[in-house]
Amino acid sequence: QLQLVESGGGLVQPGGSLRLSCVASESASGYSLYRHAVGWFRQAPGTEREGVACINAVDDRTFQVDSVEGRFTVSRDNVNNTVYLQMNNLDPEDTAVYYCAARGASYRCSFSRSGYESWGQGTQVTVSS
Repeated sequence: QLQLVESGGGLVQPGGSLRLSCVASESASGYSLYRHAVGWFRQAPGTEREGVACINAVDDRTFQVDSVEGRFTVSRDNVNNTVYLQMNNLDPEDTAVYYCAARGASYRCSFSRSGYESWGQGTQVTVSS
């Protein structure tokens, strides 16, 4: 199991941008983040945690849900064991705690919370004028 730490959240005005980082420390088994599919999830108060973007292991294919398509981009830096979520043109409805999660059992990522065995502690993103 990996230890994941998110950073980069904060307060931003509508239309602004933020880049979130998800850094992994190697588990006792020695696997690095590049061997894992990584998902970005968010949870607003009173709502279920939902997947918004994810990146496969191996082929680095990326996926976004419709509500963030064209605005959010996920990428990874294998040298630094980091996955990023670039968020542009932010809207107040994007306000939430954002989490990254990693799964090693399959190289394919998904927007479902099940199957992810490692989670970060979350970082708050607030979009407000």
